Amino acid sequence: MARNFNTNVHFHDIPDAILSSIFSLITDTRSRNAMSLVCLKWHLIERSTRTCLSLRGNIRDLFLLPTCFRAVTNLDLSLVSPWGRPILDSSPNTTLLAQVLHCTFPSVVTLTVYARNPSILHLLAPQWPNLRRIKLVRWHMRSLTTLGSDFLALFEHCHSLASLDLSHFYCWTEDLPPALEAYPSIAASLSHLNVLNYTSADQGFKSHEILAITSACPNLREFLAACIFDHRYIGFVGDETLLSLATNCPRLSLLHLVDSSSLSAARGDPDNDGYTTEDARIRQTMLIEMFSALPLLEELVLDVCHNVRDTGVALEMLNSKCPRLKSLKLGQFHGICKGIDARPDGIALCSRLESLSIKNCADLTDSGLISISLGCPRLTKFEVQGCKKITKLGMTKLASILRKTLTEVKISCCKHLNTVTSLQALEPIRDCLQRLHIDCVWEMVEQSGSEATSSAKYDGFKCSDKRRGIWEDANLKKKYKYNDNENGYASSTWAKLQCLSLWIAVGELLNPLVLAGLDDCPMLEEIQIKVEGDCRHQSRLSPDGFGLSFLQCYPRLSKMHIDCQAAIGYALTAPSGHADLSPWERFYLNGIGRLNLTELNYWPPQDIDYNKRSLSLPAAGLLAQCRTMRKLFVHGTANEHFMMFLLKVQTLRDVQLREDYYPAPENDNSTEMRIDSCSRFEDALNRRAIPD
Repeated sequence: MARNFNTNVHFHDIPDAILSSIFSLITDTRSRNAMSLVCLKWHLIERSTRTCLSLRGNIRDLFLLPTCFRAVTNLDLSLVSPWGRPILDSSPNTTLLAQVLHCTFPSVVTLTVYARNPSILHLLAPQWPNLRRIKLVRWHMRSLTTLGSDFLALFEHCHSLASLDLSHFYCWTEDLPPALEAYPSIAASLSHLNVLNYTSADQGFKSHEILAITSACPNLREFLAACIFDHRYIGFVGDETLLSLATNCPRLSLLHLVDSSSLSAARGDPDNDGYTTEDARIRQTMLIEMFSALPLLEELVLDVCHNVRDTGVALEMLNSKCPRLKSLKLGQFHGICKGIDARPDGIALCSRLESLSIKNCADLTDSGLISISLGCPRLTKFEVQGCKKITKLGMTKLASILRKTLTEVKISCCKHLNTVTSLQALEPIRDCLQRLHIDCVWEMVEQSGSEATSSAKYDGFKCSDKRRGIWEDANLKKKYKYNDNENGYASSTWAKLQCLSLWIAVGELLNPLVLAGLDDCPMLEEIQIKVEGDCRHQSRLSPDGFGLSFLQCYPRLSKMHIDCQAAIGYALTAPSGHADLSPWERFYLNGIGRLNLTELNYWPPQDIDYNKRSLSLPAAGLLAQCRTMRKLFVHGTANEHFMMFLLKVQTLRDVQLREDYYPAPENDNSTEMRIDSCSRFEDALNRRAIPD
């Protein structure tokens, strides 16, 4: 007999347990906030299921914290405003405020905090004794305290600590080893340790410090560190240190060892031969022994910055000694793959790799690329940087062979791969790529064989009817057509590209990007632009600006990073015939108001003589024209009255000045944003009615 079902079932009829599970699967903050406004029941469920929270309010308002986020386990206190100020200094009773934080978030096991001085952890660590993961942030100078004092309170109170992240925490390399040795039980419980410090790129850990850390932490599964591989320095890291490290921590699944000079190095010279003047003290036999001692390794990074020669045999052994290896990055390793007769050898025998990055390999050729693509069929991510001998032919073959798997590619500082040739080489995977990095080098590299030799600047792009034709001979003009019934190449549409990363030299224009082959990107949501060079050597600026307005052709573009911190100029009065940084900021931000951006991260250019990175008047005025902006993060400082221009942006909800560079200014400047200045600006921002 047929049954009648009631079709008037409401969403509220779903059991609370199932509804809570649905809510817990949603991670986007704005979506969760919107859900909490539907009704009181949804509000209570959303608050009770939120596990991650980043506080962005003013430190003076910490006593007003809501008490409904008691399920939060991952708490970020590093971004409270004003940025970089001690979080508890706003209260006359710091101990009471620390207790309020604990009562508000009693379940925290993962904490990120800006620890400008040791007193912060002395107050916070006792409140959450069950902490398992902590990330410390500090871009200001280290206080003059005893070695290891920054970590003593943490190790004393948090006995369950398993992960320590110091990648953005400025300290001395001598600080950590004695602290770990003083608390052997804490050191033994650590499974993740990140000391790959980006705040102090001029100093790395010495050999005896690496050995002290790994001896104290024998159960590490993930270890990331900046080292000194240059044998001309006392305490350099050589092959014996690497072998001892592997012996001390045999359970490692992730190992990142990077020379400290690599963290701050500018883009290399594409015209040099790829070899450094000095060789690293790393022998092939010791590499094999190191790989043999790490059978659980899944991800390996060795960016040495000094020649490691004839590594093919060692890398062949890597495949058998580390059967779980999925991600590999090598810097300044030579002889990694000979590619004779396109037969896999060396690194090409690591058939389980899913991510491969090759940096500054002087003898890598097109044959080597083809061998790698044949021997590593699972690659989804491939990066090549500073390899002088590879050409468009090799990259095209690699892209064709890996067309079914490759989704992320980076091509940088390769002599024979400029913007046009890089994009042409990636034609076989245009409809598959999701993330892409290329260098904006508009002149054509010298072609060999049947390809024509030419060098064309931006003027060549002005003829839209000859888009790439001014550089292409008959072979380059061949177009690949996509056929659903055949294994053809992709069409000219970058159908899945979501994130585009660009490097561009100071003074160059962005206009040719669209005409170079990136004109059809319907899914592109984010662009990251890094500008590098010396503005002081440039005398003329284009009156039309950098060319941001040309990015209007990307309909879904909503997020942008404009990083000009590697652009160096005059912050104050410039010599006659030169421009200071103010017109340069106007140049780079001109036209940004025409884009429908919702989120922008902006790093102003700097004057290295004054350590000054400040938002100028033209920059503030241009940013105020972004009518759809919701989030704006300026990685520098600014005058208060310049910031008030931003109040014209009706949709602006989240603004912050972050001086996240070393050394961050210690004292308030009389003409720039101070604690009271930030408070006044935020009060004015919060008084406005937000349209959505």
